[in-house]
Amino acid sequence: MNGHVIVCGVAGIGMRIVDQLVASGEQVVVVGRTPDPRLTAAAARWNVPHLVAGIGIADALAAAGLSTAMAVICVEQDELWNLETALLARELRPDVNVVAQLSNATVGGAMNHGGGPGAVLDIADLAAPSVVEACLGIAVHDVEIADIGFVAAQLDVSEKSTLRTLYGDLAPVAVVSAGGGLIACPGRDHLVGPGDVATMLGTDDDFDRAHISLKRGAYVGERSVGPRRRDRVRAAVRGFVEDTNPNFFRMLGVLLTLLVISSTILRVGYTKPGMSILDALYFSTETIATVGYGDFTFSDQAVWLRLFSIVLMFAGVTTTALLMAFLAELLISRRLSQTAGKRAARFMTGHVVVIGLGAFGIRVARELKSRGRDVVVIERSANSRFVSAAATLGVPVIFGDATVTDTLVDARVAHASAVAVLTSDDMVNIETGIAVRGVLGDRWPDAPGRPGVPVVMRVFDRSLGDAVAHRFGFRNVRSTEELAAPWFIGAALGLQVLGTFSIGTQSFMVGRLEVAADGGLDGMAMHQLSANTRVIALRRTATGDVEHPPRRGTSFAAGDHAYVVGPYEELLGVLRRDRGLV
Repeated sequence: MNGHVIVCGVAGIGMRIVDQLVASGEQVVVVGRTPDPRLTAAAARWNVPHLVAGIGIADALAAAGLSTAMAVICVEQDELWNLETALLARELRPDVNVVAQLSNATVGGAMNHGGGPGAVLDIADLAAPSVVEACLGIAVHDVEIADIGFVAAQLDVSEKSTLRTLYGDLAPVAVVSAGGGLIACPGRDHLVGPGDVATMLGTDDDFDRAHISLKRGAYVGERSVGPRRRDRVRAAVRGFVEDTNPNFFRMLGVLLTLLVISSTILRVGYTKPGMSILDALYFSTETIATVGYGDFTFSDQAVWLRLFSIVLMFAGVTTTALLMAFLAELLISRRLSQTAGKRAARFMTGHVVVIGLGAFGIRVARELKSRGRDVVVIERSANSRFVSAAATLGVPVIFGDATVTDTLVDARVAHASAVAVLTSDDMVNIETGIAVRGVLGDRWPDAPGRPGVPVVMRVFDRSLGDAVAHRFGFRNVRSTEELAAPWFIGAALGLQVLGTFSIGTQSFMVGRLEVAADGGLDGMAMHQLSANTRVIALRRTATGDVEHPPRRGTSFAAGDHAYVVGPYEELLGVLRRDRGLV
């Protein structure tokens, strides 16, 4: 092999990366960390060579043809292994593209700084912005192309006409029909009508010339003005009752019973002198608490009353000790920490509910907080390693099963502005999404006459995500693999990814490539490219000028920097064409 790609790891995103590379016609060698039947089955499915690094990473890379490879992609689930593989590949072959998945920002930054061609990427960081944009209803995406600020804006079509008539020279990126179908990079003469949503790309000046006012920023849900004092008191009492061990109230009842019995006996039986009801209650409390002040004493009383005082003191000490024990449990035990989130969310309105506190969930929560939004997290396990990170952000965490209605009610899903379902299990996400739909009721996005609450669902497999969206009516299904894979593939093949954004369930990518001398693009006219790819700008190497937008008859020249947008499968096709592989 020559010019092939070595993919280390096939679990998770590795499967998607190899799928796309093979579909694009690239030569691939798969390397696994340990013997795994999935590795053998996957290699057979793609009909690609595979080997196991049990012989040693350096030997495995050599056997995989590192000396003639174009790139090494390290996406094993064990990040320490990714780091070791990337370092060895760079040491053995300094000029090869090395792309590695690392979630540790410190180590990743050190690797990226002067580390040679390639990149260190984090799947959660790459995919989180798309989820945040869907939660906040952001329909305007800013991206810098050739040092020029461009905007991709989703616009509601109000009348039947062509894109050229409605939007002038703005570049069409996609059209989502009223029925849900998506057309990527349609021509300007494409006919659209009311109910369709067109995504158009241009500069701010381009939008001004088309008389379109861009509404940047996020959808802001209804904010609560705060509960009344009476409601707060009621909620505090109810919360105390719910959070406290039931035995606390039993012991409190026993204590009150002792006070009543003792006060009655002392009122009737205490002589020399006699006692009022208040005196009897005061002395009973002193005795039970064993803090007598000397103003009353049993020494001159009848024998039976002195014996009663002994029993009363022992019973009082025991009851008080148990009462304090249950109170201490409430204050210092895990019981309090596990209900703190429920109390903090009790009056929230217009917040975003994030379900799943993993590496992806905490990234989304952090981004939402940085945008000034209130966030509530639902997490099944109290032992999640990101609980402390959520506490640092000031995000309340409700521990419970999000597929259960009561847990969703505790998070006030019915009053939320958006819900993001981000656990690592597709089936749990689907079940949770259906449960959320039941809680939202007429605030579900498909309810007639209502804008609805965005429900963003994480589904790893793209085809499954499309099927779920179609069958259950989820408009915002996101695949982390689908969102992150373009960055890994682009970095490996020499396409600089400038940004990605989602339209419906389709991921679009903005990238830059350098036209190779004597390559497939050298001398080619714009109109000869794939219909599903849009060239936004062209920076001429000879003059340094930027052509925006290039005309249909404009031809590429060697050394030019072409800025393109479209589904990333199409952009990879353009890259292969430039390398003369198509």
